[in-house]
Amino acid sequence: MDQLSFFSAEARQPAIGDLAGVLCGPGQAVAFGRGTAARLSVVLDAEWRARSLAGACAERGVQAQVGRSDEGWPLVRTAFRADLTGLAGAWLRGAIKSVPRGFTPDGAALRIWVLAAGRPEPGGYRLELDPHAPGTHGELAGALARCGLAAKPVGARSGQPALRLTGKRRLARLAELVGPVPDGAIERTWPLAC
Repeated sequence: MDQLSFFSAEARQPAIGDLAGVLCGPGQAVAFGRGTAARLSVVLDAEWRARSLAGACAERGVQAQVGRSDEGWPLVRTAFRADLTGLAGAWLRGAIKSVPRGFTPDGAALRIWVLAAGRPEPGGYRLELDPHAPGTHGELAGALARCGLAAKPVGARSGQPALRLTGKRRLARLAELVGPVPDGAIERTWPLAC
């Protein structure tokens, strides 16, 4: 029997803080009413991601609507909620998305990041970043390194920035942290142990 990692997505109950994974990728947080409420939203590239992410939100007691962006892409958006203010406040400096000081993603946050913006590629795995928040890219690379997932920034010039993980050990560590393929996800997109 495999031993469950202390940092694995399955090591503890789902919590609102896990939704930081949306903000590691292309997700956005917006504060409202002088910080009394906040909303999370993310435009995705596939319907399965939208359904799975909305389900992950629901597991954390946060209802999210699946809709369409102005460009026709799947969109997941929460209502403005008081219980999202702490998360949004940690990730915003004014209206600018910023990685919280000392942030290190655990398995649950990584699982949400993979749901929103992870994809395999030959010889590695990509965790996509927010092209509109380039100031977060280096900080997120450092955050991944702190959890044993050193990654290389790629794609900035093409407008599709990501952190690329390579090597059997790192890919196995990512698979261990994010856990099994969630219901509704497409298996070939999920990190799997080598």
